[in-house]
Amino acid sequence: MASKTSAVADEPVDVLFALHPKFNLLDFAGPLEVLTTALHDANDKQSKAFEVTIAAGEPKVLSEQGVIIGSQISWKEAHERLSDFDVIVVLGGNVEGVLKEKSEPLDLITAFSEVQKADPARERTLLSICTGSLLLAQQGILAGLSATTHPDFIIKFENLCSQAAVRDLGERTDVVEDTRYVVNNLRFELGDEDENPYIRRKSDAGRRPSNARKGSISLKNANSRRESIARRAAMRLGGLRVITSGGVAAGIDAALYLVGVLVSEESANEVARVMQVDFKKGVVVDGIDV
Repeated sequence: MASKTSAVADEPVDVLFALHPKFNLLDFAGPLEVLTTALHDANDKQSKAFEVTIAAGEPKVLSEQGVIIGSQISWKEAHERLSDFDVIVVLGGNVEGVLKEKSEPLDLITAFSEVQKADPARERTLLSICTGSLLLAQQGILAGLSATTHPDFIIKFENLCSQAAVRDLGERTDVVEDTRYVVNNLRFELGDEDENPYIRRKSDAGRRPSNARKGSISLKNANSRRESIARRAAMRLGGLRVITSGGVAAGIDAALYLVGVLVSEESANEVARVMQVDFKKGVVVDGIDV
C-alpha cells in the first residue's frame, strides 16, 4: 500500500476494529454504523468515507451479549498490516479478562503507537469505546493525556492510569468525568496561534480555516505554518490522536466526532440525521499544529 499522510476525499479512511472475546456488542455496532454510513458526498452513495476491517484471535468472536461476529484478519495479520490503518478502535466489555490474561489487543495498542512514532508524517487515531480506555491505560498510552471512560469504572480507570505512571515513570493522566468523550489532538492547534495550545475546552468537531479535514493536503496548502516532521516525531506518541469515550451511547458521539474531523462536519451531521441520534459533543484538548 502506498504511503499516505492522511485519507483524502477520493479514498476511504482505513479503520481496524479490534475484537477481543466477550467484547460489548454495542461498543462495536454503534461506531461501525456511524463509520459505514459516512460519505464524502451525501449525493453519491459510492463515496464511502471509511473502509472497515475486523481483527480478532479467532475467525468467530463471541460478544458479551452472546452474538457471534466474524473476523476478517487474525491478530498476527493485524500486526503485520498496522501501518495500513488510519484508525484503530478498541472496544469495552470483558476488559478485566484481557487485563488478567495480558492478551490482545494490548500488544496491538502499543504497536500502533510505535508505528505512529516511526512514521509521524501520517495522521493516525486511536479510539477507545467505553471501558476499552482501561486497555489504553494499562499500556501507558494515556500518560500525560486527558481521558475518560464509563462512569462506573472511573475509580478503576484512575488506578490503572496511576499504576502505569509509576511503572513507566511517566506523567499522570488527567481523568475527566461527566463528558461524552475526550479528544487529545496532539498534533493540531485548533485555535489562533496566540492562544495557549494546551487549553482544554468544550468544542464541536473543531475549528479550522477551511472545510478540509485536519492533516489533509488541502488544509496544509491553506495553512501558512511550516510543518516539521522532526518536531512532530518528538511529540507525545508521535502526534497520535487519542480519543476515549464514555458508555456505549457516548461511543457513537465519539465516532461522529471522528467523522467530523476526518471527513467533514456536514458528513457527521448527515450521519446523525440518518441514525436519528442527537450528536452530543465532548471535550477537546488542543495540541500544536507543527
